[in-house]
Amino acid sequence: MHPTISRADFTDPRLAAFLQAHLDDLAPTAPPESRHALDLAALDSPRVRMWVAAAPDGIVGTTALAALDAGHEELKSMRTEPRARGREVASALLVHALDDARSRGVARVSLETGSMEFFAPARSLYAGAGFVPCEPFGSYVEDPHSTFMTLEVTRR
Repeated sequence: MHPTISRADFTDPRLAAFLQAHLDDLAPTAPPESRHALDLAALDSPRVRMWVAAAPDGIVGTTALAALDAGHEELKSMRTEPRARGREVASALLVHALDDARSRGVARVSLETGSMEFFAPARSLYAGAGFVPCEPFGSYVEDPHSTFMTLEVTRR
């Protein structure tokens, strides 16, 4: 599957539904204080760049980069529609986001994901892309429900 990746249209009701499904998927994985996914309003911010992967039958994935400080951004809202999992959607979105970061001179991209089995495929994807474990960054604190990873972004 080769979805079309474009900047998010925050007025698209399909995006709102997709992001709500993301929050719903995450709800049973950790207590509320350990869930860090952003909702539609938080993603629709000047400090966030968000993309949508679309197939003929709708949205199949999302990703975003949120500015932390000069040269450091956080990967957010990585989600693949369950029916599209295993079809390289997440890989395509990750490459797209990292290429965007590189093109803008971002030095580091970090992320927080869950430490539970539900998130094992995500951790594997990130490790395969070169992300390594790191300490909590930004406003995060140590949390047994979280795994923190980072990648020094270099020009190809």
